[in-house]
Amino acid sequence: MKRRTFVKAAAAGVATAAAASSFPAPALSQGKQQWKMALTWPANTPGLGLAAQRVAKRIEMFTEGKIKIKVYGAGELVPAFESFNAASAGDIEMYQGAEYYWQGHHKAFNFFTTVPFGLTGSEHYAWINFGGGQELWDELSAQFNLKGFANAWTGVQMGGWFRKEINKLDDLKGLKFRMPGIGGEVLRRLGVAVVNLPAAEIFPALQSGTIDGSEWVGPWNDTMFGFYKIAKYYYAAGFHEPGTVGSFGINKKTWDGLTDTEREMITTVMQAEGQWQTSEFRARDLAALNKLVDEHGVQLRSFTNEMYREFGRLSGEVVRDMASQDPLTKRVYESYAGFRKGAISLSKIQEGKYLRARELPFKWA
Repeated sequence: MKRRTFVKAAAAGVATAAAASSFPAPALSQGKQQWKMALTWPANTPGLGLAAQRVAKRIEMFTEGKIKIKVYGAGELVPAFESFNAASAGDIEMYQGAEYYWQGHHKAFNFFTTVPFGLTGSEHYAWINFGGGQELWDELSAQFNLKGFANAWTGVQMGGWFRKEINKLDDLKGLKFRMPGIGGEVLRRLGVAVVNLPAAEIFPALQSGTIDGSEWVGPWNDTMFGFYKIAKYYYAAGFHEPGTVGSFGINKKTWDGLTDTEREMITTVMQAEGQWQTSEFRARDLAALNKLVDEHGVQLRSFTNEMYREFGRLSGEVVRDMASQDPLTKRVYESYAGFRKGAISLSKIQEGKYLRARELPFKWA
């Protein structure tokens, strides 16, 4: 898919935003339901938007047409960051996004997307499925009449696109930079003017100079948005999103009204899509990174150890501050932090040790 077509579709979605309050109720005919799913990015976004379309298709297939889902890209039905409110209110049945977008509703949502220097994607999935994370997520989401589902790991995300090299912490001060979630608050404490923009608005903001830089996802998604045309310095690895897990949210009243079989089918579709999309991100990122460097002249850079240490110190400070704000956030934090401690211990003797060994200089291929 060419970037021109992709961005044109994204812009068209933003231009056609409609008020959620005008939506009709889901069509019911002989036990059949017509759902609306609103995305926080364009519907044709590689990986993310296409995953939503696969989920919609498979749910319709597995329910033998009893549940049909129409997918709307960001701005086609509601503005990108209004999809949560629309699903919560029952104006739509479903959204696809990232839970840290909803931190304005409750800080605990951050933990169900990613935490700087927190869990990797596989560890995050383990916490959600077997460490009590899903139960806490359900408790949190129920306050907003929603039921949340994990939607794949995008890989350790890149540190972002910059017009100039960033060699020390002082180089960040005064920059206007797009970064959501806890990572954004870390940069804010370092003197960065942090903004959060929907995906379709990042390129125009970079192009116009409204922002100086941005992070998005990784090589595959970032290439499709064309950020390399404006900013040539691409930093790795990002401190802010080590285990980013996207999400689907379903209106809880709608969810509770389904049969046990329908709920099990939908849960299975979500789990299968998570595995598929996680592996797709890994494969596509490999090819896209080579293309960015070899064909587009992108300069790969890394933050210094001094910078990573300060990012880490401030990340812990921000997370602890959040945990002190209310009892539920504290319980989510304690669960997450406890799982992280165990994950670090295991990683030291498993993945971490193996990855260091794999980099040793011996002939293999």
